[in-house]
Amino acid sequence: MGGALETRVRDLLATADIQINGPRGWDVTVHQPGFYARVLRQGSLGLGESYMDGWWDCGQLDEFFARAFAAGLDRRAARAWPARLLAVLSWLGNRQTPAKSTQVAVRHYDVGNDLFQAMLGRHMVYTTGRWDGARDLDHAQEAKLDFVCRKLELEPGMRVLDIGCGWGSFAKFAAERYGVRVDGITLSAQQLALGQSLCRGLPVQLRLEDYRDIEADPRPYDRVVSLGMFEHVGHKNYRKFFAAARRALASGGRLFLATIGSNHTVYSTDPWIERYIFPNSHLPSIQQIGSGMEDRFIPLEWHNWAGDYDRTLMAWYANFASEWERWSRQYSEPFCRMWRFYLLSCAAAFRVNQLQVWQMLLSPVN
Repeated sequence: MGGALETRVRDLLATADIQINGPRGWDVTVHQPGFYARVLRQGSLGLGESYMDGWWDCGQLDEFFARAFAAGLDRRAARAWPARLLAVLSWLGNRQTPAKSTQVAVRHYDVGNDLFQAMLGRHMVYTTGRWDGARDLDHAQEAKLDFVCRKLELEPGMRVLDIGCGWGSFAKFAAERYGVRVDGITLSAQQLALGQSLCRGLPVQLRLEDYRDIEADPRPYDRVVSLGMFEHVGHKNYRKFFAAARRALASGGRLFLATIGSNHTVYSTDPWIERYIFPNSHLPSIQQIGSGMEDRFIPLEWHNWAGDYDRTLMAWYANFASEWERWSRQYSEPFCRMWRFYLLSCAAAFRVNQLQVWQMLLSPVN
């Protein structure tokens, strides 16, 4: 029976030019024979968990995933029961209610500011940089922040709302370079604490708040920005998000929205990502974003930086891997393997256009 399961996995991987115990960097070395049944039964969840457990290894994990995605092996994995169950639950219920939305803050963004500071670099931006002409990660992230500020045509004295402000990276940059006042909201207590420290002395106010609690202000914001937060909104809440952004924004204002995007309209995320990295997350399609913004915003510009996110994730991984022993002691070896699996699988997804990352400049409908 074990031989038949191994043969099935070998045949599947062969369609992506991946060998078991082969000589190339993207080939896999299997240490536990139970790997085959686990992957066939559980799909991507079994693949990721068995990697965390040390059941298999791969020298170039990003290249393994690039080949697997290009060959469509992820679509086969979506037929496994964990993916089917998650899809049904996401269709029937709202996995991004106010109560559930805090789970990703606690389980991911609060995992440790020291880890994110070491991984993300000087600007603490947890989304793609802009690598056109950039020398390194810090310059790529500075170029990205400046791109957003210029697209928003920021001027001194403007009031800006940052929905999902993270560690205050955009708020700090925009206040220092463009002289604007920024209010930022986040659901992560760890992000808030460090962000307030980094922005001390600047016209920046960061607070814990859900986007749904944004109220209309007698003096609305000149600009609204949201970078890498929309992935946590969920398909059942897109109308609420755009309604909240519209309430906050002046009639002649602009919204800059950056989000990872899916090539297809789906209603749930990958089961392994759901369990270990971003609980209750969802990647929108163009159709879903369009339906969410209808009658509230119109797109003025829409850019795709998938290739930039590949380079950004590889830079984050290099920073993380350079201190592997530190993180292994502080967290655990399975945690480090989990983090490697996360960063390199995502890099591969952008590399082969399995995922997109959109930068959108939007104008409100009056």
